[in-house]
Amino acid sequence: MDGVPCLRVSRCHAQQFRRCLQCRGALDLSLRLLKDSDGTVLVPILPSCLSQLDLLSLRATAAADGACEIVWSQSKKERGKTRGRKLEKRLQELLECHGERWTEELRGDLPRSFHRHGDLVLLGDAAFSLPLWKKMGRQLWSAVAKGLGAKRLAKISRISRDGFRSPVVTMLLGEHSWVKHVDNGIRYEFDVTKSMFSAGNITEKLRVAGFDCTGETVVDLYAGIGYFTLPYLVHAGASHVHACEWNPDAVKALQKNLQANEVSDRCTIHPGDNRQLQLCDIADRVNLGLIPSSEDGWPVACRLLKRTTGGVLHIHQNVTSPLPNTATTPAVSDATQRVSGKTADREVWQTWADDTANSITSLLRDISGTSWKTIILHIERVKSYAPHVHHVVLDLECKPF
Repeated sequence: MDGVPCLRVSRCHAQQFRRCLQCRGALDLSLRLLKDSDGTVLVPILPSCLSQLDLLSLRATAAADGACEIVWSQSKKERGKTRGRKLEKRLQELLECHGERWTEELRGDLPRSFHRHGDLVLLGDAAFSLPLWKKMGRQLWSAVAKGLGAKRLAKISRISRDGFRSPVVTMLLGEHSWVKHVDNGIRYEFDVTKSMFSAGNITEKLRVAGFDCTGETVVDLYAGIGYFTLPYLVHAGASHVHACEWNPDAVKALQKNLQANEVSDRCTIHPGDNRQLQLCDIADRVNLGLIPSSEDGWPVACRLLKRTTGGVLHIHQNVTSPLPNTATTPAVSDATQRVSGKTADREVWQTWADDTANSITSLLRDISGTSWKTIILHIERVKSYAPHVHHVVLDLECKPF
């Protein structure tokens, strides 16, 4: 068959099946989970593991009450080709109406990737830069929207340096810029000209959704529009979440999202700089979801942990692995190089985790005046930003002696 083999599961069971496939070495980590048009989730499977996959055993292990089936989905590359052909056809028709010819230079100026939020498509700044496009006026954006199956268009040029990492976005087509996005059954609403949405964090949001936080008080130090706050409340069952966010536009979206998911009564928003937060000794769990580094929040997180029982810190970080010295490395096969590269990356993550654990232990001792022990529970790779630059999360258990 053509395409990518996937396991179709319900949204509420996606995390359990993903974990089960990963434990069996059958999860294709190079591809993202996809939400299908019927609301189910497609979990990508390694083709080499497909013939050995026992659905009855998988279902019994992951979710006995969860249905699952093998389906074949278009690869990301093939989906991109299909969209590209539709867009190209629309633009060729538009150019013909204006007496212009289609060229390879124009084809090279089309968007190579974009983000879709409901009926709005967000384009990158590099596309449609040739002078000829300007002659098309607003007809250009209408043709692009039809080619991409959208009703609204916007273009992002860069990330501002206003301290909030606000996007610099221009609306090209459409009257308003608020969008809706659904991940794992959670509704997110935000203004694309004010806030960003990171689809690449879906695996971490699913992981958080799989936690059992029953009876726990959680503090989310960098809440944004609720990327992790909402999974803690909606799926993980946290008793209460304190959400800290200093971007007023993100706070506005967070308030809407708490209401949309009917969890406002279990969340307290703390607007402003979390370093000025007055809370202490209340948290069973603290989420530090800021990259490239959340280190400025470590002292705050340590003050928040319960003094008598401690808790867990989820520390996000971009960790860079040193590039291999190919001049002194003997020739090896590509497969061997990939394996050794992954091993080297994991060693760097472990070193960072060990150093972080030691730093947190010292901070806890200085803040509380008593001795603490820290235990590395898990190191999760979320995604890569570049070769040897990985977004990872350290789950660190902290207990007072």
